Amino acid sequence: MVEHSAAPVPPSLADHPAAWITLTTRILQHSAVAPEALAQGLAVAPHSPAMAAASGLMLMLSGRREAMTEAAATLRAAERALGLAASPSDHDAAFVRVLALWRGGRPSAAAAVCDAILERWPADAMALKIGQAIRFIAGDTAGMLRSAAAAAPGFADDHPHAGYVHGCHAFALEETLHFDEAVTAGQSALRLAADDAWGLHALAHVHEMTGTPHEGRALIAAHPGAYAGCSTFRHHVDWHAALFEMELGDLDAALALYDTAVRAEPTDDYRDIANAVSLLARLEGEGVDVGGRWEELADLSEKRAADACLTFADLHYLMALLAAGRDAAADAMVDRLAAKSDGTETGDVAHQVGSPAAAGLAAFRRGRFGAAVEALTMAQAGLSTIGGSHAQRDVFVRITIDAAMKAGHMRLARRLIRERGTTRGMDSFAITRLAKCSGVTA
Repeated sequence: MVEHSAAPVPPSLADHPAAWITLTTRILQHSAVAPEALAQGLAVAPHSPAMAAASGLMLMLSGRREAMTEAAATLRAAERALGLAASPSDHDAAFVRVLALWRGGRPSAAAAVCDAILERWPADAMALKIGQAIRFIAGDTAGMLRSAAAAAPGFADDHPHAGYVHGCHAFALEETLHFDEAVTAGQSALRLAADDAWGLHALAHVHEMTGTPHEGRALIAAHPGAYAGCSTFRHHVDWHAALFEMELGDLDAALALYDTAVRAEPTDDYRDIANAVSLLARLEGEGVDVGGRWEELADLSEKRAADACLTFADLHYLMALLAAGRDAAADAMVDRLAAKSDGTETGDVAHQVGSPAAAGLAAFRRGRFGAAVEALTMAQAGLSTIGGSHAQRDVFVRITIDAAMKAGHMRLARRLIRERGTTRGMDSFAITRLAKCSGVTA
């Protein structure tokens, strides 16, 4: 048993600790009712700086331009509440600082403040989860692991958020390629919190990366309760299920899952669009005719194309626009990403990595394979900085390999396949592409 087994609560919520603990739980669960928990918290503690900051942080997680505007207003409200407090709390102020830094284009500094919260108030699962989310969006997997590993010992098994913390640790371990340790942590997560969708998803990632689709399929089937109450995050678990069907050779089943699960709700959340875009792109890469499914995604992507909040989202929007032949909108996105950075961390990533990646994706879709592989390989070294997981970014690696092959650069394609193999097992994609390269020396 460790000393800090209770959930710390910012002083502005001392009279309403359940509101903060419940909101933290719902965020950790990726729960569909997290917005209701937030609304209830704001109702009972309308002058709490920490609760206002949590509202702004939830907006930031959405990756939407209008949410960024709302987050700025929420930040001002949180700062006012802090200034009006009779005795301002450092704990409350720290959460407001996280929001201010992230909203100001400094996610790395915001995540560092989350770590500082955990050092001073161990077992603060809100700080851990927000820090993990920020670093995931920024592609800082090493930072995710450092933070989770340092924080985890502060959560005893009787802590209300212990299971979810193991889930965070499991995913950080998986993304840093510590697969065996990730399995141990993920199993602990589900043992302590049967509804830990993030922990389940961490284990699904392990099966994706280690080439064990039978086990992955069985894992998801065995734990429906882990994601049944989720927000649309449950469709990301469905995406994993579809990838397992693809790896098992059942492309029809994967396409059926697209229609009945992955895209069962036609939302314009960038994470849902990314699931759909990458699955359709993978299926097309295997020769599947996906029909008119790109049109719906392109309609939504065209409306979000000017958001410019996350390069990861932008590249998926771009793929939908290109696939549906929305050339004007696609070209506008390519040009925007090529523009000079605005000086924020996100702007730097967009210009340095998003620009060549976008140019490469456009060239590939338009049949200019030599130009595509040149641009995509230029982006590859920094690709992790756009955020997302190894599994999610694999769609760009696959396209790069296919571009090299279509351009006749078989030696380069073989090298790229080998490099891809350093982070995952030899899956069906690698095996089929190597076979096509066999005996070709170009």
